[in-house]
Amino acid sequence: MKKATLLATAAIALVFGACNDSQFDGFTKAENGLHYKFFIHDENGAKVQEGDGITISYLITNQRNDSVIINSKDVSQDGTGFVPFGMSKSSFKGSLEDGMMMMAKGDSAAFIISADSFFLKTNRQNELPKGIKPGEFLKGVIKIKEIRTKKEVEENQKKQMAEQEGKMKEFEALEKPSMEKYLSDNKITAKPTASGLYFIETKKGSGPNPKPTDIVKVHYTGKFLDGKTFDSSVERGEPIEFPLNQVIVGWTEGLQLMKKGGKAKLIIPSAIAYGPQGRQGIPPFAPLTFEVELLDFHPAPPQAEQAPGQHQQPGN
Repeated sequence: MKKATLLATAAIALVFGACNDSQFDGFTKAENGLHYKFFIHDENGAKVQEGDGITISYLITNQRNDSVIINSKDVSQDGTGFVPFGMSKSSFKGSLEDGMMMMAKGDSAAFIISADSFFLKTNRQNELPKGIKPGEFLKGVIKIKEIRTKKEVEENQKKQMAEQEGKMKEFEALEKPSMEKYLSDNKITAKPTASGLYFIETKKGSGPNPKPTDIVKVHYTGKFLDGKTFDSSVERGEPIEFPLNQVIVGWTEGLQLMKKGGKAKLIIPSAIAYGPQGRQGIPPFAPLTFEVELLDFHPAPPQAEQAPGQHQQPGN
């Protein structure tokens, strides 16, 4: 049953040991130093617990001048201002976490907390941000839309992992037949290398081949087997330059078969591309094609040499 602000505040004060000496008008001070004021409160509702998954909206302002510090509307994906939040343990005595653990589903409340502790302990910043003075306070207005218990969160995570594993198996099962169909449909007769790379030279270059430690300059277009382009330096109108030993294995191998000024098509199975995890925009177990033009290459300076795999790959 939802009560008005005064009744809710009185009930909470009994539970949390409020000392009623808050210097902020309309707020009650708890023994842990948290100043709180409920707008809506379900006295009998299950309260937020550590480990719960909650959906909340929040607005955090400088208590001194009401300037906005953080507004959940700025990060809400659906524009409602509500965002998912994992309830962690309190970052300091009298924290916003302490406040949220006083709340139930449907509750809304305001809390006043130490700005120093919020930025240095909750956010783990090294110093206070510009405009915040030592000893100042922040006001956080929070609404709780949904609460999922720790058990529900864990069960949901297991379900998501199982679904993800199922999708990965589906992608894995599709790779071989989709590759075979692509090779057949495009009448590709080239034999793969030991790694599975299909290298098809479309324009001969001249001079030596690049070494795996060289820095290469290329134009490229990357496509899925269905012909959909996922990335292209040609479309951007700007070639890309990178150390050859710090990209996907299919690129490292394929470009070493090219000469300056040459062009080639690389058909790359997922094992030497982005593998079972994929990457943003590329599903797991995705075979890819690249049309590549090697514009130039040169040895890497000694300080630029790094271990393989540390450079962003084409398309990142």
